[in-house]
Amino acid sequence: HAIQMEYNHEGKDYILNLIDTPGHVDFSYEVSRSIAACEGALLVVDATQGVQAQTISNLYMAIDHDLEIIPVINKIDMPSAMPEEVEDEIIELIGCDRKDILRASGKTGEGVEDVLKAVIERVPHPTGEPDEPLQALIFDSVFNPFRGIIAYFKIENGKISKGDKVKFYNTGMEYTADEVGVLKMDMIPRKQLSTGEVGYIISGIKDPTEVKVGDTITHVARPCAKAIDGFQEVKPMVFAGVYPIDPSEYENLRTSLEKLQLNDASLTFQPESSVALGFGFRCGFLGLLHMEIVQERLDREFNMDVITTVPNVSYMVYDKHGESKEVHNPSGLPDATMIDHIEEPYIKASIITDTNYIGPIMKLCLDKRGELLKQEYISGNRVDLHFMLPLGEIVIDFYDKLKSISKGYASFDYHVDCYRLSKLAKLDILLNGEPVDALSTLTHQDNAVAFGRRICEKLKELIPRQQFDIAIQAAIGAKIVARETIKCVRKDVTAKCYGGDVSRKRKLLEKQKKGKKRMKQIGNVEVPQKAFLAVLKLD
Repeated sequence: HAIQMEYNHEGKDYILNLIDTPGHVDFSYEVSRSIAACEGALLVVDATQGVQAQTISNLYMAIDHDLEIIPVINKIDMPSAMPEEVEDEIIELIGCDRKDILRASGKTGEGVEDVLKAVIERVPHPTGEPDEPLQALIFDSVFNPFRGIIAYFKIENGKISKGDKVKFYNTGMEYTADEVGVLKMDMIPRKQLSTGEVGYIISGIKDPTEVKVGDTITHVARPCAKAIDGFQEVKPMVFAGVYPIDPSEYENLRTSLEKLQLNDASLTFQPESSVALGFGFRCGFLGLLHMEIVQERLDREFNMDVITTVPNVSYMVYDKHGESKEVHNPSGLPDATMIDHIEEPYIKASIITDTNYIGPIMKLCLDKRGELLKQEYISGNRVDLHFMLPLGEIVIDFYDKLKSISKGYASFDYHVDCYRLSKLAKLDILLNGEPVDALSTLTHQDNAVAFGRRICEKLKELIPRQQFDIAIQAAIGAKIVARETIKCVRKDVTAKCYGGDVSRKRKLLEKQKKGKKRMKQIGNVEVPQKAFLAVLKLD
């Protein structure tokens, strides 16, 4: 969130443009676009927790952009605060002097004045030429149902006035600036904004695809020579199918995703269809937390009930002719006879934890096919473990397990490193011989049989009994590796036969058996929503 505040320091009035960013590993993209619009950053470290893995990766990103770093220790009023130890960690991390580190508490307000004073004294003011052609970086955008898309920008060079004809550099679209202004607690319109100012522009844009975060705004009459650089394209790493529970809601889901994409440019989606679930979208997310947030926002902001399929990552598939193809969905795999080999993405992970939990964490990573690169002791009893891990093993339940075995004390950060050759198998789930494409997954051959067995057992608990037997099978290619049977609901047809010859009972049971067989041919099995969620949460 961006906001402008006025502050009086030693008799002079200053304008501070502040932006708050999330710290979680999944949102490094949000942080990158915010950093591109800033001159300085506050490195806020929790006095009770110390430096976290994601803090380090975001810090390096800020250093790469030559930002002035102001270290702040927060929550010093807490009884469990360890400011001395945390100061040692920060000094080791960025090599600053002890006197440069500020101590503050957001709860009591202690030290907040010192932070504002440090921002004014240490962070350089924006540089730029007000007389140059307009160059403004879009760092965020939101959707307003009445006014269209509102883009937030920072002016690098030049001026922008109400009524100007402007052009978005990368999309080439031209608009009239109906309103420009600054962001306080509310949006405050202004006649003109100049170099270094941060504000918003409303120009009646209704199509979400026309506004790209990271684009440059310039004048139509006097355009700038080039777009502002230093902005990176986002690359989603986790893919999952999102389907409306009610098929008639498909168009509403498309509109909702487009609106979400406005202030979450890292969400990508394309239409796809499934035999089991009908029409939906294949969405790309930055990680599992990002996926959960998108699901939650679809529910809260747009009242959309959706089914999300098992998440998976993108694989590079090489065929016998040496050609490669990127596959995000197991159903998009070419025929097994055509595949030469498959490569999967590997990540470099950094886990910072207490030394007491090294054993269980190493076991977890090695069970996930990881390899230890190195371990470094940061300070006291904290250690930084570096692993190479396949991303496909991380996307289901790794983060939850890591938090539970370390009692919440481990922090996890990663970046994608390379693609490596892997022995992968496509695991299909069949119900009465029919594959359910939404449950099929790509998994390592060593884990495939055990994983298939666990899915079959879980589905047996969750799929309600029908009037006919349901066979749940896990198959790799044509080979069935696991099977469970859900027995049919049966009526006691022999209740009226008391006494007499046994052949009377046999006749009735045979008649029932034929009916069940006929039902099985025409009956189809509904897979409940819980079953898809259960496959995600397999322990």
